Amino acid sequence: MNTVVYPGTFDPITNGHTDLVERAARLFDRIIIAVADNPKKQPMLDLDTRVDLAREVLGHLHNVEVTGFANLLSDFVREHNANIILRGLRAVSDFEYEFQLANMNRVLAPSVESMFLTPAEKYSYISSTLVREIASLNGDVSNFVHPSVAKALQKRVS
Repeated sequence: MNTVVYPGTFDPITNGHTDLVERAARLFDRIIIAVADNPKKQPMLDLDTRVDLAREVLGHLHNVEVTGFANLLSDFVREHNANIILRGLRAVSDFEYEFQLANMNRVLAPSVESMFLTPAEKYSYISSTLVREIASLNGDVSNFVHPSVAKALQKRVS
């Protein structure tokens, strides 16, 4: 059985993330969405909210589970008996950073492979950073995120 870990801060989870998970759910037996605590990034939404939103948005996928984590990704992957780390690539600019992470993870967890998927073209420009910025300025994010996420962001900035 292939168990895939898709890590990220998901601050917030976007339609691009959802697209990636839906496509991965057709390819792999089990997918764990690993929502990183990562206080260094100073997330807009707290960890519990991000986990809850991801569960709600992805609840229609029977082979997907969502959990938060605060430890080293390679340790998390081993703890969950996963053999693949899934990452998304939106643009060429993402590649250098993701390549570095993949090589670092290969040293830390040699038996785990990194795989990359690209989102559908219609989502390729969406990033959590841009969504947070639009939301923080009271902009409409409904084209970029699930309605529950838009509501949570609106509540957070008001």
